[in-house]
Amino acid sequence: MTSTNGEREPLLGTTQRTSPGGRVSPPKTSVVERHRRAKLSSTEAAKKVIKDQLSSCCSVEAVKGKFPITKWLPRYNLRDLQCDFIAGLTVGLTVIPQGLAYAKIANLPPQYGLYSAFMGCFVYCFLGTSKDITLGPTAIMSLMTATFAVSPVKDDPTYAILLCLMTGIVQFLMGVLHLGILVNFISYPVINAFTSAAAITIAFGQVKGILGLKNIPRDFPNAVYETFKHIGETRIPDMILGLVCLVILFVLKKIRQIKWKDEENSDPTACTKIARYIVWLSGTAANAIVVISAAGVAAAFISEGKNDTLTITGNLKSGVPPFKPPDFSLHDGNTTYTAGNILSSMGSGLGIVPLLGLVELIAIGKAFARQNNYKIKPSQELIAIGVANIISSFVSSYPVTGSFSRTAVNSQSGVRTPASGIFTGALILLALYVLTPLFYYIPKAALSAVIISAVIQMVDYKIVMTLWRVNKIDLLPHVVTFVASLAIGIEYGILIGIALSLIILLYPIARPDIQVDNIGVTVVKPEHGLLFPAIEYVQERVLKENEADGRSNSVVIDCSQVTAVDYTTIQGIMDLILDFERRKAKLVFASLPAKVLHHLQDADIPHLMVSFSVQDGCKLIQEELKSEFSNDSIDGSASGELNITVTNVNDKL
Repeated sequence: MTSTNGEREPLLGTTQRTSPGGRVSPPKTSVVERHRRAKLSSTEAAKKVIKDQLSSCCSVEAVKGKFPITKWLPRYNLRDLQCDFIAGLTVGLTVIPQGLAYAKIANLPPQYGLYSAFMGCFVYCFLGTSKDITLGPTAIMSLMTATFAVSPVKDDPTYAILLCLMTGIVQFLMGVLHLGILVNFISYPVINAFTSAAAITIAFGQVKGILGLKNIPRDFPNAVYETFKHIGETRIPDMILGLVCLVILFVLKKIRQIKWKDEENSDPTACTKIARYIVWLSGTAANAIVVISAAGVAAAFISEGKNDTLTITGNLKSGVPPFKPPDFSLHDGNTTYTAGNILSSMGSGLGIVPLLGLVELIAIGKAFARQNNYKIKPSQELIAIGVANIISSFVSSYPVTGSFSRTAVNSQSGVRTPASGIFTGALILLALYVLTPLFYYIPKAALSAVIISAVIQMVDYKIVMTLWRVNKIDLLPHVVTFVASLAIGIEYGILIGIALSLIILLYPIARPDIQVDNIGVTVVKPEHGLLFPAIEYVQERVLKENEADGRSNSVVIDCSQVTAVDYTTIQGIMDLILDFERRKAKLVFASLPAKVLHHLQDADIPHLMVSFSVQDGCKLIQEELKSEFSNDSIDGSASGELNITVTNVNDKL
C-alpha cells in the first residue's frame, strides 16, 4: 500500500517504523502519550477507587439493595398479610413432615430437620429478593450432609452444624465478591444428571424404611446388594403401611393438579370454590395428612399392646434448640477431634455443598421469577442464603437452601411477599414446642414414603432424547456424571462431571479451528482467539503451512478473532517471527484489534509486521518479496537455498 510519492502509507492510521529492508513495525507510543496515560499516580488512583466504593456502599440505595425488605414493607397492606398468612401456614404443613423425613437422609435425629427449617425463613424475609422462595432442608442438601459431615459419634450433629456454618461463610463471601458467576461453569447436563442420580440414591436408600430392614449401607451399589440380600427379612406390616402411604401420596398430589373447567359466562358458587379449595389444600398438605394418619395407626397398635408391629420414630428431644455458636471440637471418649480434624474430613464438601446450594437457589429463583414476572438479584440471593446458613448454624441446623416443591406450594398459595416465611417459621417453632411428644408415634415407613414421593419426580429421563437431538456432545458429561454418581458416589460424580464439561468447554480454546486460504499468499485464521492453551498448536499449524509443497511460504495470520493475548502468546509470536526469519519467509499479523495491538506494542516485539487487513498484509508481503527477489534471485537460484514464487494477488482478492 503506497502513496503517490512512492512512500508506504501507514497501514493502521498511525506512523509506522520502517527498517532499511522495508519491514513495518507497530507504532511506538510517544513520551508525551506515555506521560498522559500515567498522569494519575497509583496512590491517587487507589484513593479514587476506595472513595467511589465507599460512597456507593454507604448510599441509601445501596442499603436498600442489601435489605430488600425496605422496598416492599412500606407498601405492605392487609390483603398482602392475608395472602402471606395462608401461604405461610400451607408451606408449614408441608415442611414439618418433610423436615422430619429429610433428617433421616442426613443421618441425624428427626428433630434436626425441624431445627433446619425455621431460621432460614426468618432471615430470607429480610434479605431475599424473591417472594416465592422458601429456605429449609432439602433432599440434596441432606444427602450432601450425610456424605461430607460424617461424625464418628452416632447421631452427633457437630459435623453437620459446622458444615452449615462454613457453607454460609463461603456463600456470603461469594455474594459480597460477586462470585456467583462460578455457578455458571456447572453445565445444565451435569446438574441434571447429578440431581437424577442423587434422587435415585435417596429413593433407593429409603426402600429399607418401607421394608423395615436394618443395617443397610448408604452408598448406592452396596445398598442395592444388601437390600436384595436381606429382602427375606422384610417386616410385612411396615411394607403394607409404606406402600399404602405411597399410593395415598400419589393420589393426593394428582388431586392437587386438577384443573377445574367451568361453563362459559358462569362463575362457580361460593360452596364450589370452598370445596375446590379444600380439595387443593388436601393435595398440598398430603405429606402432613399421611404422616398424621400413619401416626394414628401406630398409636392404635401401641394402645392395644402391639408395640413391635410397626417401626416407629421413638422419643425426640422436645423444645427449641438453644441459640449458641457451633462447637468446633468433638470429644469421643479419650479422643478429641479438633476444628482442623473436622474441616479436613469434610474435604471438597466445603466447596461442593455451597455451590450446590447456590445452584438450587438461583435455579428456583429464576424459574419462579420468570413465571410470576419479576426479577431477582443473584448476588443478593447469595448473601441471603449465606447469612441464613450462618445464623441457622447457631440453632443446630445443617445446610439449607431453596426447596423447589415448597416454593411451588408457596407460589400456588398466592404468596405476595417474603413475609410468608415468618408464618412458616412460627408454625415450625410451635410444632417444636407442642407437637414433639406426638412425633414419637410416626412410623419410619411413612417418613420413607414421604421422601420417595418427594424425590422420585426429580429424575429427568426425557433430557436424554433432547440432548441427542440438540447437541450429542452434551450427552457425554451427562452420562458420565450419572454413572459415576451412582457407581462411586455423588461427591465424586459431580466433580468428574464438572471437570469433563470444563474440558469440553476449553478444548476449542486449546485446539481452535483454523481456516487456511491461499490467495497467492497463505492466509491462516484461528477461529477461537489466541490465548496460552492454543499458542503452541497455532505455531505448529502456521509452520506446517510455511513448509507446504516443500517451499518456504510467507504467511498472513488473520487475527480478527483474537480478542486478547497473554505473555505466553507474546513469547509464541516472537518464536514464530524468528522461525520465519531463519527460513527467509515473511510473517504478517493482520486485522489486529486495537487493544491487542497496544499489548503487542508494549511488548516491543522485534521485527513484528502488522497490517490493517488481510488484503493489505498480502500486498505488503508481495512488495517485500519483490524487493528482495530483485536483489537476491541470482544468488538464491545459484545456491538452491530459496525458491519463492511471487503471485500478483490483486486479481484474487
